[in-house]
Amino acid sequence: MRLTAALTGLTLAFTATFAAAQDLPDLGGKEVVVVTENAYPPLQFLDKDGKAIGWEYDAMAEIAKRLNITVKYENTSWDAMIPAVSEGQYDLGMTGITIKDERKEKVDFSDPYMRSEMLMIVRGDESRFTDAASFAANPDLLVSAQPGTSPFYAAIYNILDGNEENPRVVKFETFGAGLEALKAGDVDLTLSDSTAANGYVAASKGGLKIIGEPLASEDFGFIFPKGSELVAPMNAAIAALKADGTLDALNKKWFLDYKMGE
Repeated sequence: MRLTAALTGLTLAFTATFAAAQDLPDLGGKEVVVVTENAYPPLQFLDKDGKAIGWEYDAMAEIAKRLNITVKYENTSWDAMIPAVSEGQYDLGMTGITIKDERKEKVDFSDPYMRSEMLMIVRGDESRFTDAASFAANPDLLVSAQPGTSPFYAAIYNILDGNEENPRVVKFETFGAGLEALKAGDVDLTLSDSTAANGYVAASKGGLKIIGEPLASEDFGFIFPKGSELVAPMNAAIAALKADGTLDALNKKWFLDYKMGE
């Protein structure tokens, strides 16, 4: 039920028509350098053989074909990504980046390609708290978060007291490190949007579960240096992928059919 509800919110209501889907610009094989983190399943991550895969890779491959661009991938950490794209080191950034007004001051965003919800992940046997309020009420409980991300701000402002230095938030360099700390019992809660949360819970075979209500919803977009000429073609491609059902097919593949860890 929860996965179905989350998946329903993943695709946005675009107004593009099938006619518009056929009217895309041809960028003549232009090389586009795309930077990502490969640490945010199922959007982009490394499989057991070390191959970079995920929803965003599939979407970008389809966009590249339709716009006639050649994609070159680079990797960087989350905290370096927005500054690097802002400085023009890369043409485009993708890693489930939430569209926020303060980020728009540094980079341009594409139209949203996905909507997701912020969920609370705990160990499968957790019984000390059942929602945000009961977690906040127990000062001994800790939450993991990656600084500067939507889960970090949700922990601070949607669960705790608004103090960004609150010691109950244990900071990790990656989402995966925080999740491992949860599994090990070093923290008691971690937050993620539904794109990752449902996948990890499904793969945990009862080791993890989702509790409470979604804390917030968020829209994801690709990022570009300010004034980039790629924004309009990318928006047209996103609309086309929605219009012809490609985004729906990717959602089914990565959020229903794919089993992480297999």
